[in-house]
Amino acid sequence: MTTQATTSSLDALTSLSKRRGFIFQSSEIYGGINGFWDYGPLGVELKRNIKEAWWDDMVRCREDVVGLDCSIIMNPQVWEASGHVGGFSDPMLTCRQCRRHFRADHMDDLIAQSEWIASLSEAGDADENGMLTLDQAKLERWIRKRGRKQAKGMALVKDATTHLEAVARTIGEAPRALRDVLVVLGMPGLPDESDPIPCPFCGGDLTAPRQFNLMFKTHIGAMEDHAATAYLRPETAQGIFCNYRNVLDSYRIRPPFGIAQIGKSFRNEINPRNYTFRSREFEQMEMEFFCHPDEADTWYTYWRDLRYNWYIKLGLASEKLHLRDHDPDELAHYAKGCADVEYDFPFGTSELEGIANRGDYDLTKHQEHSGKDMRYFDDQTRERFIPYVIEPSGGVDRAMLAFMTEAYSEDEAPNDKGVMQKRTVMKLHPRLAPTKVAIFPLVKKHGMPEAATQVYEECKKAGVVAFYDEKGAIGRRYRRQDEAGTPFCVTVDGDTVSDGTVTVRDRDSLNQERIAAAEVPAFVAKHLRSE
Repeated sequence: MTTQATTSSLDALTSLSKRRGFIFQSSEIYGGINGFWDYGPLGVELKRNIKEAWWDDMVRCREDVVGLDCSIIMNPQVWEASGHVGGFSDPMLTCRQCRRHFRADHMDDLIAQSEWIASLSEAGDADENGMLTLDQAKLERWIRKRGRKQAKGMALVKDATTHLEAVARTIGEAPRALRDVLVVLGMPGLPDESDPIPCPFCGGDLTAPRQFNLMFKTHIGAMEDHAATAYLRPETAQGIFCNYRNVLDSYRIRPPFGIAQIGKSFRNEINPRNYTFRSREFEQMEMEFFCHPDEADTWYTYWRDLRYNWYIKLGLASEKLHLRDHDPDELAHYAKGCADVEYDFPFGTSELEGIANRGDYDLTKHQEHSGKDMRYFDDQTRERFIPYVIEPSGGVDRAMLAFMTEAYSEDEAPNDKGVMQKRTVMKLHPRLAPTKVAIFPLVKKHGMPEAATQVYEECKKAGVVAFYDEKGAIGRRYRRQDEAGTPFCVTVDGDTVSDGTVTVRDRDSLNQERIAAAEVPAFVAKHLRSE
C-alpha cells in the first residue's frame, strides 16, 4: 500500500546524506549505477548500530533465538524448491520510445510523480463534475515548450497537427492521443479503458506486461553453461530453512526456538526508486521462529506486536508508524497470517518489515525436494511434526532510511554571537547515533587541546564512540555534529585547565551543564543506557 506525499524532505535528506558522509551513489565517478548505494563514514556506523540493536534485542538478550550466517550463493535446487526459479517475478512494461522498464504494478505511483504530467495540467482544468476542459492555445504552447522536451514520445506531441483539433470535441469522441491527456490527468469518461497509459518519462507507448524473474544469475566454475548456473540469493530466509536440521541437531535446542540472520540479498528490480528504499543490493534482518502448529497463532501475535514496538522504542513516531494486517486476498497462498510494519516516508506509506505465519510450507517443500526429514520428534509427547514458522523480516536499508527521515529536523539555535540561526539536526536515537560524543577545545592554546585530547582518549578507553574536532568556530563545530546526529558535545575551555570541569551540550534540548572532565565517559554511557 502506497500513499502520495511530498518529496521535498527527501531531497533535503539526500543532500545532507552526501554532504556529511552517510550515503553515496555507488560508482559515482563513472556516472553511478541504478539501484546500488555506498555507505560513507557516518552511514556505515549508523547502519552497523541498527544491525547491532536488532541482534542484541533479537538474539543476545534472548534464550530462545540463535544466530546463523549462510552463504550468498547456494545450490540452485534450493531456489527451485522454494519456488523462486519458477515464480519469483514481477510484471514488466517497456517503453518503445525511450526503452525504460517499469513494473506494471507501480505505474500509478510513477505517473503521479512524472514531471511532464505535472506540467501538462497547466493546459487544462476540471469542472465541478470532474470533466476536463482543455484550452487549445495553452495546450499548443505546452507542446512547443515542454511537450517536445518532456514527452517527445506522446502521440499528441509527435503529430500535433493531426490531433489538436480533437481538443474541441467532447470527451466521448476523443481519439487515443487526447485519451493520453485524460488518463494522466485522472479524468473520467474515457473512450477505451483497454488502451495502455503513456510512458511517464517520455509519453511513448508501453509494451504489454511480461514476467521478469528478479534473481541475479551467475555461474560456478570455469564453464558458463546451464549446468553451472547459480543465483545470488534474493532473501536470507532459505539459508535458515536449509540449516534448520543442522541447528536442531548440533545446538541441542528444541521448539519453540528461532534462528536469526543478517545479510546481503540481491534482487534485479525492474525499477529501483525512492533513494535507498528499493535497491538491487540490500541487507535483511530475518528470523525464522519454529514452533508447534497449535502455538503458531499465539507466537505470530507475539512477534507482530514486539517488532512494531521495536521501531517506536528506537525513535520512530507512533503516528507515522502503522501495523497493518493483510486482508485475506493479499496473503501468499501458503501464509496463515501476515502483517506489515509501515512508515510514512516522504514518498508515501510503505513497508519496513513483514511478520508472517508461513505455516509448514518452507520445511515441507525442502523435505519434498531434498528427501531429508524435516520433522521434529518430541520425546516427551512422542509426537512428530513439521514446525510452523513465524517470520519477522525487515530491511536494514529501509530501517535506516526511516530512522534518518524521522531524525531529520530544522530549527533554530544561537550562533557564536548569540544570534538565533536556522540549523539542521539529525535527532537520531542515541543508541543508533554514529558518534556518541564530540570533544572540542574552545581554542587551540592555553592547554585546551591537551585537556580535550585527554577527555577524548578516556572516552575511547571506556568504549564510548567519540570524535575530536578543533577546527573552526565553536558554533560551526556544533552545527557539524548536529547534522551528524551526535547526542552530546563537550567543550574544554579556560576553566577546564583551572578547575577540571567541562561544558556538556545536549543536541536536542541545547541545554548545557558543567561536569567534571573525568566524569564525561560515565555521563555519556549513563544517558545512552537510559534512552
